[in-house]
Amino acid sequence: MTQNRIKELFGIQYPIIQAGMIWASGWKLASEVSEAGGLGIIGAGSMYPEVLREHIEKCKKATSKPFAVNVPMLYPDLDKIMKIIIEEKVPVVFTSAGNPKTWTPHLKSHNIKVVHVVSSVKFALKSQDAGVDAVVAEGFEAGGHNGREETTTFTLIPMVKKELEIPLIAAGGIASGAGILAAMILGADAVQIGTRFVASEEASSHINFKNEVVRAREGDTKLTLKELAPVRLLKNKFYQDIQNLYATSPSKEELQDLLGRARAKKGMFEGDLEEGELEIGQISGLVKDILPAKKIMENLISEFEAAKIEASAIQF
Repeated sequence: MTQNRIKELFGIQYPIIQAGMIWASGWKLASEVSEAGGLGIIGAGSMYPEVLREHIEKCKKATSKPFAVNVPMLYPDLDKIMKIIIEEKVPVVFTSAGNPKTWTPHLKSHNIKVVHVVSSVKFALKSQDAGVDAVVAEGFEAGGHNGREETTTFTLIPMVKKELEIPLIAAGGIASGAGILAAMILGADAVQIGTRFVASEEASSHINFKNEVVRAREGDTKLTLKELAPVRLLKNKFYQDIQNLYATSPSKEELQDLLGRARAKKGMFEGDLEEGELEIGQISGLVKDILPAKKIMENLISEFEAAKIEASAIQF
């Protein structure tokens, strides 16, 4: 892979970024991806402040290479989280689910690079205006919480690329070298990959959840709970309970009551496959095994090179 803007920005070998996923991306996964030449991300969304500090410290001991922290900006202890990130000199922060103007200037004043996750051209441009160093444009194929626009990655990336001046990272529905090549041909400087890294040995999610990801087939995920915050889930008993409630034309409050608290932890971290929320992307249908993160990186790189050769032989 030749030099590109994201590799230069983060000081990494390959333009492959492991998504910061709640209950899946702790220091073990992040450090392994960084060691393998990508950018590993610690997902702060499921961590109390001091737990995050512990993960950052362990990540720094496990790798001398760049890594990042993902921070959903709806986090209740956001001030404490950002204070720890600055104190620990985390080199890169990915922000999501909020206004990038809120923290970008402060983080950048401490020499921290800032990337914001968006799901539309409109918010990509707002992020650029806020001064972020790059954006992640995420199609609604992605797992977990999604944009309300329901724009697919294949559509979103060229639209954002046409308007954006800063580096662009593609996310949503990418789990292979061919997917990386497709995203880059459409205009992305790099890719962010979540689902494939959930099915890794180092992911902190429960083995029951990992096995469900491997078993998933086309059509086994669904975007739901749009009245609260759109989320893509594997279909299970909890998902069916949501569907049964929808049949009664529920209020927003009734949906919130059913969701309750800690559903994602119950499903993805504790392994409750019936009552838990199992957040994963559509591309799970392509993931067939649980591998070490280093092997996943090696496969992605070799698949990318093979896809380039195959693409060069295509005639039109």
